[in-house]
Order: sequence, then C-alpha cells, then structure tokens
Amino acid sequence: MQIRTESTGTVPVNGAELHYERRGGGPPVLFISGATGDAGHFTAVANLLADEFTVVTYDRRGNSRSPRPAGWVTTSPAEQADDAAGLLGALGLTPAAVVGTSGGAIITLALLLRQPEVVRGAVLHEPPLLATLAHPEEVMAVLQPTIERGMAAGGPRGAVEAFVRFVAGDATYERLDPGLRERMLGNGETLFGVEFGKLEVYRPADAALAAVRRPVQVLAGTESPPFLVETSRWLAAHLNVAVGVLPGGHAPYFDRPAAVAAALRPYLAAWGAAA
Repeated sequence: MQIRTESTGTVPVNGAELHYERRGGGPPVLFISGATGDAGHFTAVANLLADEFTVVTYDRRGNSRSPRPAGWVTTSPAEQADDAAGLLGALGLTPAAVVGTSGGAIITLALLLRQPEVVRGAVLHEPPLLATLAHPEEVMAVLQPTIERGMAAGGPRGAVEAFVRFVAGDATYERLDPGLRERMLGNGETLFGVEFGKLEVYRPADAALAAVRRPVQVLAGTESPPFLVETSRWLAAHLNVAVGVLPGGHAPYFDRPAAVAAALRPYLAAWGAAA
C-alpha cells in the first residue's frame, strides 16, 4: 500500500499562479472543477482515492487561492486546458488520468483534444455543452433569471449562491464546509465577469472527437437535469462510448463522495495499470 502524503503549493503556469493540493501516491490523477473553480470541491473524493493514486486538485486561474492575472478579462477552453497541462508538467505528473466535472469536463475535453500526450485517460462528467442542445434557450430561460435575482439581491456573491443552489440543491449548499463556501462566494466576479458563457459555447468538430484515441468515459447522474443528460449523451455518441452513471445530481462530489470515489476507482485503476 502506498504511503499517503499531502502537500500544497503554488506554481507559475501559462501566465498564472495556480494553487494546487497533492495527496497520496501511485498513478497520477488530476481533478478539474467547474464553476467557482476551487480545489476544495474534490477534497473528500481526493482523500478517499489517495490510498491508491497521486491525486492533484487545484484552484483554476482567478479563483480562490489562484490570484487573478493582471489584465485577465476573458478565458476559453483552450486557455484553461493549457493551464491544466502546464500544472501537470510543472509537477512532473504527465501523463495523468484527468477527471473533469461540469465546466471542468469541458476543460478536460479541450485538454484531450489539444494536448493528448499529457492525458492517460479522461472522465467527463456532465459537460454543459449548451451549443449541442436542441433548445439551449430553454435552459437559459431558467438559469439566467436565477442568476439575475441573486445578483440583484447580493451582487456577485449572491449570484454565486443562487447558482450553486440551482445546480447542487439547497441542502448541499447549506452543508458545504464554511471555508470552502466563503471562497466559492468570493469567486463571483471571476465566474460572472470572466468565465460565464465562455466554456458553455464550446463545440468541438465531429472529426476531432472521432479521432480521440485516449480512453474516455462520459458520466451522467441519476438525478441530474435532463439537459445535462442530453449533453452527456451527445458527447458520448461522438466519442463512440457509452454513458456511464454516477449517483445523485450534478454535484455528487459534495454530498456523495464515497459513491463518487467508488465509481471512479475502476477507471483510474485500469488506466494506471495500463501504464
């Protein structure tokens, strides 16, 4: 059994300073979070997997403990993917299994297409690829007013709260670690001023998806909104893989970490063994 170790640090990557957390030993696994971009989304899952893997989580640029770069006013899946690749390279952990959820799944997909050499295998959990939906306006008709009400009531912090309650549920929001919740709320200006709408419009070419040769698993939740199941099915079909299942809704790493870790472990172990 690997001896568990834990470290944190900050490394310069792609014009940004990225805060990372590293746990465990064994084949490397990188987790990429979506909205609010905090490493703490995956703390519980990372702790469970650290018995078998070297697990890395990080705050995406401009979020939480990764400061906002000077003059940074917009982003893209490509920029975020290059950040992830640069972090893995700086830590000497390439190639790695990469697990992305929500917007993090979009970033993972971009990484898979741009720099496949750093990816051993990829898990893509419910990427909100709104450009692939038959009726994306129906999603925005619900989401946009929710964010606007939160913004009107409490500015960017209020908008983050409204958004997280919408995607994760009120009970999950109330049970968040207070330190993590405070960092997430503090990321409102990055989420809504820089990121929002920049990742969701991503739609890779069909030919590029068909050409992917790394192992990939697309996952969708048993209780997730239908539009996220639709985007997951679209992506799985274009990657020629089946959609796997994660228990719960869109953010099960918060309320069902043991089940998430158990579901991920076979994929990560298989890719690690193949190395």
